[in-house]
Amino acid sequence: MRKSTSPRRVLTVLAAGVLALALTPAPAPAADADYYDAARGLTGERLKDALHGIISTGATPITYERVWDALKVTDEDPANRANVILFYSGFSRSKALNGGNDGQWNREHVWPKSRGPFDTDPGPGTDLHHLRPEDKTVNGDRGHLDFDVSDRPYARAPGNRFDDDSWEPRNAVKGDVARMLFYMAVRYEDRERDLEVSETVPSNRPSRLGRLSVLKVWHDRDPVDASERRRNEIIFERYQHNRNPFIDHPEWVDSIF
Repeated sequence: MRKSTSPRRVLTVLAAGVLALALTPAPAPAADADYYDAARGLTGERLKDALHGIISTGATPITYERVWDALKVTDEDPANRANVILFYSGFSRSKALNGGNDGQWNREHVWPKSRGPFDTDPGPGTDLHHLRPEDKTVNGDRGHLDFDVSDRPYARAPGNRFDDDSWEPRNAVKGDVARMLFYMAVRYEDRERDLEVSETVPSNRPSRLGRLSVLKVWHDRDPVDASERRRNEIIFERYQHNRNPFIDHPEWVDSIF
């Protein structure tokens, strides 16, 4: 005679299944099978050098003008396809309201141009992996501040904080910020410029942005989500034809930084 399964056992089995699903890594993107071949088994500086070669080779810089249209795709509001999601505030705003006037959104350089330095010629100043839509005033107030734990709430974008030398984004995008800066530090490491994530805040040296230890905490506490993966895929497939390796392989952060 077949024994009946108690409700408690059913719940236990279901809970175990949910836990197993939660602990199972997200499947790697299809491109991952070949894209990162040259980095397999490497660590430290050797891994960083290999990733620099991978994400630089075949990359196609876009113009600053084309960034407008690209952001309308990469940062589209899934609940309203006529809008984009503003990066720091999380507000949804019409795609048509892009520009340089109050109430419009513009192109936020998460790694500030002045901290390269770089301009808006095709290259780091137009790299979609660190460009996001943001309200013109919020963008200006963030300016070129380092990222760190900050003292004062920022009223225009609830959840963000700031002080004299740093900016702290809302919790939902802290990991995104970290992974964008780690990407920039690997992608733009050459004779022309050598971007580095620094522990010193304020980072007064050219090509430095901080704070490294805080960014690593944010990376751990705000893991990669579906919107980041989608964005990475769109940039790879439709625009620049390169990827952010720290979205595909979050474990490489500890190996390099």
